[in-house]
Amino acid sequence: MTLDYDIIVIGAGHAGCEAAAAAARLGSRTLLLTMDMTKMAAMSCNPAVGGIAKGQIVREIDALGGQMGRITDRSTVQFRMLNRSKGAAMWSPRAQCDKSRFSEEWRHTLENTANLYIWQDSAVELLFETAAKQPLTDGPQPEPANGKRLRIRGVRTRMGVEFSCRAAILTSGTFLDGLMHCGGSHAEGGRAGDAASHGITQSLRAIGFETGRMKTGTPARLDARTIDFERLEPQYGDEKPEKFSFSSETQPVREQLPCFLVYTTPEVHEILRSGFDESPLFNGTIHGIGPRYCPSIEDKLRTFADKEQHQLFLEPEGRSTNEYYLNGFSSSLPWEVQWKALHRIEGFEDLHIYRPGYAIEYDYFPPTQLRHSLETKHVSGLYFAGQVNGTTGYEEAAAQGLMAGINAHRSLKGESPIVLRRDEAYIGVLIDDLVTKGVDEPYRMFTSRAEYRILLRQDNADMRLTPLGHEIGLISEKRFAEFARKKTAVESLISFVARQGIKPDEINGYLNSIDSDPLTQGRKLQNLLMRNNITIESLSAQVPALRRFIEKEEIGSEAIEAAEIRIKYRGYIEREKAIAEKLHRLENIAIPRDFDYFSMQSLTIEARQKLMRIKPETIGQASRIPGVSPADINVLLVKFGR
Repeated sequence: MTLDYDIIVIGAGHAGCEAAAAAARLGSRTLLLTMDMTKMAAMSCNPAVGGIAKGQIVREIDALGGQMGRITDRSTVQFRMLNRSKGAAMWSPRAQCDKSRFSEEWRHTLENTANLYIWQDSAVELLFETAAKQPLTDGPQPEPANGKRLRIRGVRTRMGVEFSCRAAILTSGTFLDGLMHCGGSHAEGGRAGDAASHGITQSLRAIGFETGRMKTGTPARLDARTIDFERLEPQYGDEKPEKFSFSSETQPVREQLPCFLVYTTPEVHEILRSGFDESPLFNGTIHGIGPRYCPSIEDKLRTFADKEQHQLFLEPEGRSTNEYYLNGFSSSLPWEVQWKALHRIEGFEDLHIYRPGYAIEYDYFPPTQLRHSLETKHVSGLYFAGQVNGTTGYEEAAAQGLMAGINAHRSLKGESPIVLRRDEAYIGVLIDDLVTKGVDEPYRMFTSRAEYRILLRQDNADMRLTPLGHEIGLISEKRFAEFARKKTAVESLISFVARQGIKPDEINGYLNSIDSDPLTQGRKLQNLLMRNNITIESLSAQVPALRRFIEKEEIGSEAIEAAEIRIKYRGYIEREKAIAEKLHRLENIAIPRDFDYFSMQSLTIEARQKLMRIKPETIGQASRIPGVSPADINVLLVKFGR
């Protein structure tokens, strides 16, 4: 037992678990501080991973060598690929999980990771020291009295234990000064059944960090024994379920559990409205900023007052529990109002609830106080990841945790940080948005936030990021060999269909049967694959040469799908690549960290203020700051572009 570590990770939520696992696997002696070892990576809200844009993030985490994808595969109870009817850039994997199994798998993984140690306790204070010869020249915070930059040196816990470290990663989720609301009832806590964490916000505010309050909510949990499922509309998983991880170590789910659709009614709405006067959302009790895109049921009734019903999703929380999650019914109304309203939903007439919904307020730190490495500008060696940065969602938190763990380790080794570009990964978009633009509500990833959606598909996350994960040290040689075989298979299949021809009399019968225009002369197979209703699978059934090639080369379904998407979207992919390459020039023009923008009178006042606050590292980053116009960027180009 030692009290001295390379890296300390504070909090074992989705961000903390990824951060600790990555740092330890890379070789740093890592301590994970958690308030409860039985709730590592707990699914505090809905029991699901992935979804629109979020599924892409999970596949990127896996491609880099993170754990979330594999652990999701081992705990999946239902899998669906969302948006199959749209273009491939919009396809997003989503898995319902057994939430107890998910947490158990994470704990097993962490307890069996070399260099990783766990301490069950609550951090109450961060300890700092002056970093000699490193004057504080960046960031919006005031300088310490001695004019020197600070660095992290340790953490003090509630039990009075003082651990020392060279880097620390704060991933405390909703626990910092957490306050829960259910009608007129208010209680301190990070989530139902868990205490809040006090002291961290105060120690950071004391040295100049800006803080704020955010709010999120959760619905009531229901007892399946009291639900009439025969009256509900089932929603099944995919007939041929896939999985998240690119690794062969996991397999798709076999026995899937259904979800169900239910609907509110005007009567339900009237009951809910009767409690509005007691709603902490509406009577001024809650001051934190809530998520606009994931509103509570009372928010929905106010925003969409003319709607007579709202669709809700009833989701199982596991294989061995009767607990169900009612997605879409988050609420902080008095429990009696929730209870009465729920009983008016069809199929819920005899409902028993395990616990009512509630809202929770918590502290966060505006992420413009961070660098792209997720290290704070104010304190060397201190990193933030997850909801403390103003984000929401397991996937966004896990991505930040992974990158913070990687970069904290690399910093201790004297290596440059890993910063993903916006055309490389959704993770790059996420972090750049946070650091450059900040947040005015809990940040959630959407496909619309990415300029290069066609490049950032879920199917090619491994092609984009696995070589980097291998270079960093998180992808094993075995895993990298698997990746190399898949890459070779994809390239060989694309090459084969590009050179293999077919004659009209060999294919026109099939084309007529699917109402596709017949050929008038010979064509290459790739020309046929450009048609919407023709796939490699369907074509291989008609073209023996193609079928034999796939069988001989042992090309799997994952490689076939990847090749097909590249063939069908080749023109769009090349166009986006060209656009991205043009914009890379701006990313390569660095700006001195201590540059005084107020000295440039040719910049607008707003631009000067924003640039001084954010301290962008490149012209590219400066161009994405709200309030900095193209004319301002031209001024900066004249100054720094030579």
